[in-house]
Amino acid sequence: AGAESNTGGGGLSHLLHSSPLLWTRLAALIFACVAFSLAVHGGRVHHGTGDWCIFCWAFSFAGSLLVLLVELFGLQARAPISWKNFPITFACYAALLCLSASIIFPLYFLKGSSGQGEVGTYRIVSTVFSCLATIAYITEVSISKARPGEVAGYMATAPGLLKVCETFVACIIFVFISDPVVYDRNHALKYCMSVYCICFILSAAIILLCIGECTGCLPFPFARFLSGYALLAVVLYLSATIVWPIFNFDPKNGGAKNRPHFCNTEVGLCDWDKLMAVAVLTGVNFILYLADLIYSTRLVFVSA
Repeated sequence: AGAESNTGGGGLSHLLHSSPLLWTRLAALIFACVAFSLAVHGGRVHHGTGDWCIFCWAFSFAGSLLVLLVELFGLQARAPISWKNFPITFACYAALLCLSASIIFPLYFLKGSSGQGEVGTYRIVSTVFSCLATIAYITEVSISKARPGEVAGYMATAPGLLKVCETFVACIIFVFISDPVVYDRNHALKYCMSVYCICFILSAAIILLCIGECTGCLPFPFARFLSGYALLAVVLYLSATIVWPIFNFDPKNGGAKNRPHFCNTEVGLCDWDKLMAVAVLTGVNFILYLADLIYSTRLVFVSA
């Protein structure tokens, strides 16, 4: 809260000269702007994945601009949301979005495009600035996160940042699992889809409650709810981590153990690659929820 009041009342000149967080946000703003500007201007982005990358950069740019304007003009107290939680939540999402764009854009637009001349140059530079934006947003999160013993919003703590990562990974799973739709072949895969949806909805609800400062309106202790939900999510994701590979890669259940040869000639990811990506991301989210459970349990004991 002290840091918040200092930012609001320190004035424009004070911020410009003494805030490394401000300069980090400015760098992220510029890098994201250059990335999507070059891609739109000369990158000839025409695929659906290109639209996703441009959205990642444009969303990050617009959010950074909003945060900067509120910070520079000291409007935090007038914002209808918790300013202890919103900027770091946005920065974490922006870092993940730019990271995904930094991986997807070269995979679809630089792979096998060595002879495209000026268009290839635009795409390479966009990728470089996307990577720089990712680094800038990660730096912003590192500067903003809560230190040991510091009073801060929930989203600035490790469990809060883990919630952001969990929801983002779930969104990537939804993209892979629905293009093409692969979860309706049997009840086991439908169960995995229900696990992804339930955990995503609850994690997103927790984030919205924190940003809207509504955690005190719950009819039960928020910290105990967090630890109980984290335990449930760990159990659900553990089961999905086991079930998904069995019903997608085991020949006895109609799966394919080995990667098909035609995947080597396709642009981007083939259907088998997407199934494998979902399996890996399910394991990643299981680890994230396990870490979340450990931190949330510690939070309950500290509160007690």
